[in-house]
Amino acid sequence: MSFEYIRTIPSSEHLKALLPLSSAGAAMQQEKVQEIKAILSGQDPRLILIIGPCSADNEFAVLEYATRLAKVQEKVAEKIMIVPRVYTNKPRTTGEGYKGMLHQPDPNAKPNAFEGIKAIRRMHIRVLTETGFVTADEMLYPSNYAFLDDILGYVAIGARSVENQEHRLTCSGLDVPVGMKNGTSGDLSVMFNAIKAAQCSHDFIYRNWEISTTGNPFAHAVLRGGLEHNSGRSIPNYHYEDLQHTAEAYAEKGFENPAIIVDSNHNNSGKHFDQQPRIISEVLHSMRYDSLVAKMVKGFMVESYLVDGAQKIGPNQMFGQSITDPCLGWEATEAMIYDIADKL
Repeated sequence: MSFEYIRTIPSSEHLKALLPLSSAGAAMQQEKVQEIKAILSGQDPRLILIIGPCSADNEFAVLEYATRLAKVQEKVAEKIMIVPRVYTNKPRTTGEGYKGMLHQPDPNAKPNAFEGIKAIRRMHIRVLTETGFVTADEMLYPSNYAFLDDILGYVAIGARSVENQEHRLTCSGLDVPVGMKNGTSGDLSVMFNAIKAAQCSHDFIYRNWEISTTGNPFAHAVLRGGLEHNSGRSIPNYHYEDLQHTAEAYAEKGFENPAIIVDSNHNNSGKHFDQQPRIISEVLHSMRYDSLVAKMVKGFMVESYLVDGAQKIGPNQMFGQSITDPCLGWEATEAMIYDIADKL
Protein backbone atom coordinates (compact mmCIF):
# COMPACT_ATOMS: atom_id res chain seq x y z
CA MET A 1 0.00 0.00 0.00
CA SER A 2 1.28 3.47 -0.90
CA PHE A 3 -0.24 5.25 2.09
CA GLU A 4 0.21 4.66 5.80
CA TYR A 5 -2.84 5.94 7.68
CA ILE A 6 -1.41 7.37 10.91
CA ARG A 7 -4.31 9.04 12.75
CA THR A 8 -7.73 10.54 12.11
CA ILE A 9 -7.85 14.35 11.96
CA PRO A 10 -10.72 15.94 13.95
CA SER A 11 -13.54 17.61 12.07
CA SER A 12 -13.65 21.39 11.97
CA GLU A 13 -16.79 21.27 14.13
CA HIS A 14 -15.02 19.18 16.77
CA LEU A 15 -11.97 21.45 16.75
CA LYS A 16 -14.09 24.58 17.14
CA ALA A 17 -15.90 23.01 20.08
CA LEU A 18 -12.54 22.06 21.61
CA LEU A 19 -11.01 25.52 21.01
CA PRO A 20 -13.93 27.95 20.74
CA LEU A 21 -13.63 31.59 19.75
CA SER A 22 -15.35 33.89 22.23
CA SER A 23 -18.27 36.06 21.15
CA ALA A 24 -16.07 39.12 21.69
CA GLY A 25 -13.40 37.58 19.47
CA ALA A 26 -15.96 36.77 16.77
CA ALA A 27 -17.25 40.34 16.81
CA MET A 28 -13.69 41.67 16.57
CA GLN A 29 -12.95 39.42 13.60
CA GLN A 30 -16.02 40.64 11.74
CA GLU A 31 -15.19 44.28 12.46
CA LYS A 32 -11.61 43.94 11.22
CA VAL A 33 -12.67 42.08 8.06
CA GLN A 34 -14.99 44.96 7.21
CA GLU A 35 -12.09 47.39 7.69
CA ILE A 36 -9.91 45.44 5.27
CA LYS A 37 -12.73 45.35 2.73
CA ALA A 38 -13.24 49.11 3.08
CA ILE A 39 -9.56 49.71 2.30
CA LEU A 40 -9.59 47.38 -0.71
CA SER A 41 -12.74 49.03 -2.08
CA GLY A 42 -11.31 52.53 -1.68
CA GLN A 43 -13.78 53.65 0.98
CA ASP A 44 -10.96 53.84 3.54
CA PRO A 45 -7.81 55.70 2.38
CA ARG A 46 -5.40 53.80 4.64
CA LEU A 47 -2.93 51.20 3.40
CA ILE A 48 -2.82 47.56 4.55
CA LEU A 49 0.44 46.13 5.87
CA ILE A 50 0.43 42.31 5.97
CA ILE A 51 3.54 41.63 7.98
CA GLY A 52 5.13 38.82 9.95
CA PRO A 53 7.48 35.85 9.78
CA CYS A 54 7.97 33.70 6.71
CA SER A 55 6.60 30.84 8.79
CA ALA A 56 4.94 31.13 12.22
CA ASP A 57 6.95 28.40 13.92
CA ASN A 58 6.63 29.32 17.61
CA GLU A 59 3.44 30.47 19.36
CA PHE A 60 5.26 32.50 22.01
CA ALA A 61 7.54 34.28 19.54
CA VAL A 62 4.55 35.09 17.31
CA LEU A 63 2.65 36.50 20.31
CA GLU A 64 5.64 38.60 21.34
CA TYR A 65 5.95 39.90 17.77
CA ALA A 66 2.21 40.72 17.52
CA THR A 67 2.26 42.43 20.92
CA ARG A 68 5.05 44.72 19.71
CA LEU A 69 3.14 45.37 16.49
CA ALA A 70 0.06 46.38 18.50
CA LYS A 71 2.00 49.21 20.15
CA VAL A 72 3.16 50.44 16.74
CA GLN A 73 -0.37 50.14 15.32
CA GLU A 74 -1.65 52.62 17.91
CA LYS A 75 0.75 55.25 16.55
CA VAL A 76 0.02 54.73 12.84
CA ALA A 77 -3.68 53.81 13.00
CA GLU A 78 -4.83 56.79 10.93
CA LYS A 79 -2.66 55.78 7.95
CA ILE A 80 -1.97 52.04 8.16
CA MET A 81 -3.95 48.94 9.08
CA ILE A 82 -1.59 46.20 10.22
CA VAL A 83 -2.59 42.58 9.60
CA PRO A 84 -0.14 40.12 11.21
CA ARG A 85 1.10 37.45 8.86
CA VAL A 86 0.64 34.17 10.78
CA TYR A 87 1.49 31.62 8.11
CA THR A 88 1.16 28.08 9.41
CA ASN A 89 1.70 26.00 6.23
CA LYS A 90 4.97 26.29 4.37
CA PRO A 91 4.96 25.40 0.65
CA ARG A 92 8.18 23.67 -0.40
CA THR A 93 9.48 23.76 -3.96
CA THR A 94 10.84 20.22 -3.83
CA GLY A 95 8.56 18.93 -1.06
CA GLU A 96 11.49 18.63 1.35
CA GLY A 97 12.01 20.49 4.61
CA TYR A 98 9.88 22.02 7.36
CA LYS A 99 6.29 22.36 6.16
CA GLY A 100 5.00 24.61 8.91
CA MET A 101 3.34 24.38 12.31
CA LEU A 102 0.33 22.63 10.81
CA HIS A 103 2.54 19.59 10.15
CA GLN A 104 5.10 20.03 12.90
CA PRO A 105 4.02 22.03 15.96
CA ASP A 106 7.48 21.35 17.39
CA PRO A 107 10.09 21.81 14.62
CA ASN A 108 12.49 19.53 16.50
CA ALA A 109 9.98 16.69 16.85
CA LYS A 110 8.29 14.35 14.40
CA PRO A 111 5.35 15.61 12.30
CA ASN A 112 1.97 15.45 14.07
CA ALA A 113 -0.86 17.04 12.09
CA PHE A 114 -3.43 16.22 14.80
CA GLU A 115 -1.57 18.38 17.32
CA GLY A 116 -0.60 20.82 14.59
CA ILE A 117 -4.18 21.71 13.70
CA LYS A 118 -4.94 22.39 17.36
CA ALA A 119 -1.75 24.44 17.72
CA ILE A 120 -2.44 26.72 14.77
CA ARG A 121 -6.05 27.40 15.81
CA ARG A 122 -4.94 28.22 19.34
CA MET A 123 -2.23 30.57 18.06
CA HIS A 124 -4.54 32.46 15.69
CA ILE A 125 -7.12 32.85 18.48
CA ARG A 126 -4.50 34.18 20.88
CA VAL A 127 -3.25 36.78 18.41
CA LEU A 128 -6.82 37.96 17.76
CA THR A 129 -8.03 38.09 21.35
CA GLU A 130 -4.81 39.21 23.06
CA THR A 131 -3.61 41.85 20.59
CA GLY A 132 -6.77 42.91 18.72
CA PHE A 133 -5.34 41.96 15.32
CA VAL A 134 -7.16 39.85 12.80
CA THR A 135 -4.64 37.55 11.12
CA ALA A 136 -3.59 36.48 7.63
CA ASP A 137 -2.63 32.95 6.63
CA GLU A 138 -1.80 31.22 3.37
CA MET A 139 -4.29 28.70 1.99
CA LEU A 140 -2.01 25.85 1.05
CA TYR A 141 -4.69 23.18 1.59
CA PRO A 142 -8.18 24.47 0.67
CA SER A 143 -10.04 21.89 2.77
CA ASN A 144 -8.21 23.06 5.91
CA TYR A 145 -9.69 26.55 5.71
CA ALA A 146 -12.71 25.33 7.70
CA PHE A 147 -10.48 24.97 10.78
CA LEU A 148 -9.80 28.73 10.78
CA ASP A 149 -12.72 30.28 8.87
CA ASP A 150 -14.10 32.05 11.96
CA ILE A 151 -10.75 33.63 12.89
CA LEU A 152 -8.86 34.73 9.77
CA GLY A 153 -9.26 38.16 8.24
CA TYR A 154 -7.19 37.66 5.10
CA VAL A 155 -6.16 34.68 2.97
CA ALA A 156 -3.22 34.53 0.56
CA ILE A 157 -2.92 32.15 -2.37
CA GLY A 158 0.72 31.45 -3.12
CA ALA A 159 2.54 31.52 -6.44
CA ARG A 160 2.53 27.72 -6.69
CA SER A 161 -1.18 27.38 -5.86
CA VAL A 162 -2.70 30.26 -7.80
CA GLU A 163 -3.20 28.20 -10.97
CA ASN A 164 -4.92 25.36 -9.12
CA GLN A 165 -8.66 25.04 -9.75
CA GLU A 166 -9.54 23.89 -6.23
CA HIS A 167 -7.86 26.95 -4.71
CA ARG A 168 -9.60 29.31 -7.13
CA LEU A 169 -13.06 27.81 -6.64
CA THR A 170 -12.72 27.60 -2.87
CA CYS A 171 -11.82 31.29 -2.76
CA SER A 172 -15.09 32.08 -4.55
CA GLY A 173 -16.92 31.01 -1.40
CA LEU A 174 -14.82 32.85 1.19
CA ASP A 175 -16.24 35.93 2.89
CA VAL A 176 -12.81 37.42 3.62
CA PRO A 177 -10.46 39.15 1.15
CA VAL A 178 -8.14 36.86 -0.81
CA GLY A 179 -4.81 37.92 -2.29
CA MET A 180 -3.88 36.08 -5.50
CA LYS A 181 -0.13 36.12 -6.15
CA ASN A 182 1.30 36.12 -9.63
CA GLY A 183 2.81 32.75 -10.58
CA THR A 184 6.47 31.90 -10.07
CA SER A 185 7.20 32.73 -13.72
CA GLY A 186 5.94 36.27 -13.15
CA ASP A 187 3.14 35.80 -15.71
CA LEU A 188 0.33 38.16 -14.72
CA SER A 189 -2.29 36.33 -16.78
CA VAL A 190 -2.25 33.45 -14.29
CA MET A 191 -3.01 35.87 -11.47
CA PHE A 192 -5.76 37.69 -13.38
CA ASN A 193 -7.38 34.38 -14.35
CA ALA A 194 -7.38 33.39 -10.68
CA ILE A 195 -9.00 36.68 -9.66
CA LYS A 196 -11.70 36.23 -12.28
CA ALA A 197 -12.38 32.66 -11.17
CA ALA A 198 -12.57 33.66 -7.50
CA GLN A 199 -14.95 36.54 -8.24
CA CYS A 200 -17.37 34.28 -10.15
CA SER A 201 -19.98 31.88 -8.75
CA HIS A 202 -19.32 28.14 -9.01
CA ASP A 203 -20.71 24.68 -8.29
CA PHE A 204 -18.13 22.08 -7.26
CA ILE A 205 -17.15 19.42 -4.71
CA TYR A 206 -15.67 20.64 -1.42
CA ARG A 207 -15.06 18.58 1.75
CA ASN A 208 -17.26 15.75 0.46
CA TRP A 209 -20.12 18.11 -0.36
CA GLU A 210 -21.53 19.41 -3.60
CA ILE A 211 -21.62 23.14 -2.96
CA SER A 212 -22.50 26.40 -4.67
CA THR A 213 -20.71 29.72 -4.17
CA THR A 214 -21.64 33.28 -5.07
CA GLY A 215 -18.16 34.65 -5.81
CA ASN A 216 -15.73 36.73 -3.77
CA PRO A 217 -15.67 40.40 -4.86
CA PHE A 218 -12.58 41.03 -2.73
CA ALA A 219 -10.22 38.68 -4.56
CA HIS A 220 -7.32 40.87 -5.68
CA ALA A 221 -3.73 40.94 -7.00
CA VAL A 222 -0.47 40.41 -5.13
CA LEU A 223 2.75 41.19 -7.01
CA ARG A 224 5.71 39.11 -5.79
CA GLY A 225 8.10 39.15 -8.74
CA GLY A 226 9.02 36.16 -10.87
CA LEU A 227 11.86 34.06 -12.24
CA GLU A 228 13.53 34.40 -15.63
CA HIS A 229 12.90 31.17 -17.52
CA ASN A 230 16.44 30.39 -18.68
CA SER A 231 18.64 31.76 -15.90
CA GLY A 232 16.41 31.46 -12.83
CA ARG A 233 17.23 35.10 -12.04
CA SER A 234 14.69 37.08 -10.00
CA ILE A 235 12.65 39.54 -12.06
CA PRO A 236 10.94 42.17 -9.87
CA ASN A 237 7.54 43.61 -10.75
CA TYR A 238 7.32 46.50 -8.27
CA HIS A 239 9.03 49.19 -10.38
CA TYR A 240 7.04 52.17 -11.68
CA GLU A 241 6.59 50.75 -15.19
CA ASP A 242 5.51 47.37 -13.77
CA LEU A 243 2.92 48.96 -11.51
CA GLN A 244 1.65 51.15 -14.32
CA HIS A 245 1.29 48.18 -16.68
CA THR A 246 -0.43 46.03 -14.04
CA ALA A 247 -2.82 48.81 -13.03
CA GLU A 248 -3.81 49.52 -16.64
CA ALA A 249 -4.32 45.82 -17.45
CA TYR A 250 -6.32 45.40 -14.24
CA ALA A 251 -8.57 48.38 -15.02
CA GLU A 252 -9.39 47.00 -18.48
CA LYS A 253 -10.73 43.75 -17.03
CA GLY A 254 -13.55 45.35 -15.07
CA PHE A 255 -13.11 43.29 -11.90
CA GLU A 256 -14.79 44.34 -8.69
CA ASN A 257 -12.69 46.20 -6.12
CA PRO A 258 -9.45 46.23 -8.13
CA ALA A 259 -6.53 46.31 -5.71
CA ILE A 260 -2.81 45.57 -5.77
CA ILE A 261 -0.75 44.44 -2.78
CA VAL A 262 3.02 44.55 -3.36
CA ASP A 263 4.99 41.71 -1.79
CA SER A 264 8.31 43.32 -0.90
CA ASN A 265 10.20 40.04 -0.52
CA HIS A 266 10.39 36.82 -2.59
CA ASN A 267 11.41 37.56 -6.19
CA ASN A 268 10.85 41.28 -5.78
CA SER A 269 13.80 41.43 -3.40
CA GLY A 270 15.58 38.35 -4.70
CA LYS A 271 15.10 37.14 -1.10
CA HIS A 272 17.40 39.90 0.16
CA PHE A 273 15.17 40.60 3.16
CA ASP A 274 16.95 43.82 4.11
CA GLN A 275 15.85 45.41 0.81
CA GLN A 276 12.17 45.37 1.77
CA PRO A 277 12.06 48.91 3.25
CA ARG A 278 13.76 50.29 0.12
CA ILE A 279 11.29 48.51 -2.17
CA ILE A 280 8.30 49.86 -0.26
CA SER A 281 9.78 53.36 -0.34
CA GLU A 282 10.15 53.12 -4.12
CA VAL A 283 6.54 51.99 -4.55
CA LEU A 284 5.29 54.88 -2.39
CA HIS A 285 7.35 57.22 -4.55
CA SER A 286 5.86 55.73 -7.75
CA MET A 287 2.35 56.26 -6.41
CA ARG A 288 2.92 60.02 -6.50
CA TYR A 289 3.45 59.97 -10.29
CA ASP A 290 0.44 58.01 -11.53
CA SER A 291 -3.09 58.46 -10.22
CA LEU A 292 -4.19 54.98 -11.34
CA VAL A 293 -1.23 53.35 -9.58
CA ALA A 294 -1.99 55.39 -6.47
CA LYS A 295 -5.61 54.27 -6.62
CA MET A 296 -4.81 50.59 -7.21
CA VAL A 297 -1.98 49.98 -4.72
CA LYS A 298 -3.61 49.22 -1.38
CA GLY A 299 -0.71 47.94 0.65
CA PHE A 300 2.29 45.70 1.15
CA MET A 301 3.38 42.27 2.31
CA VAL A 302 6.56 42.06 4.40
CA GLU A 303 8.47 39.14 5.89
CA SER A 304 9.59 40.25 9.32
CA TYR A 305 10.29 38.68 12.73
CA LEU A 306 11.96 39.53 16.02
CA VAL A 307 15.52 38.81 14.84
CA ASP A 308 17.17 39.53 11.47
CA GLY A 309 17.93 36.68 9.09
CA ALA A 310 17.30 32.95 9.43
CA GLN A 311 18.65 29.91 11.24
CA LYS A 312 18.66 26.16 10.82
CA ILE A 313 16.34 23.99 12.89
CA GLY A 314 18.13 22.63 15.92
CA PRO A 315 18.06 22.21 19.70
CA ASN A 316 19.41 25.70 20.47
CA GLN A 317 17.31 27.90 18.21
CA MET A 318 17.30 31.65 18.72
CA PHE A 319 13.91 32.93 19.90
CA GLY A 320 12.10 34.86 17.18
CA GLN A 321 14.44 34.16 14.26
CA SER A 322 13.03 32.52 11.13
CA ILE A 323 13.69 28.82 10.49
CA THR A 324 12.66 29.18 6.84
CA ASP A 325 13.37 32.25 4.67
CA PRO A 326 15.31 35.18 6.18
CA CYS A 327 13.19 37.98 7.66
CA LEU A 328 13.66 41.63 8.56
CA GLY A 329 14.41 42.07 12.27
CA TRP A 330 12.31 44.05 14.73
CA GLU A 331 14.32 47.30 14.91
CA ALA A 332 14.35 47.69 11.11
CA THR A 333 10.68 46.68 10.96
CA GLU A 334 9.58 49.30 13.46
CA ALA A 335 11.56 52.01 11.69
CA MET A 336 10.11 50.95 8.33
CA ILE A 337 6.50 51.16 9.54
CA TYR A 338 7.00 54.66 10.91
CA ASP A 339 8.71 55.67 7.66
CA ILE A 340 5.76 54.41 5.63
CA ALA A 341 3.35 56.40 7.80
CA ASP A 342 5.49 59.54 7.44
CA LYS A 343 5.41 59.23 3.65
CA LEU A 344 1.64 58.83 3.39
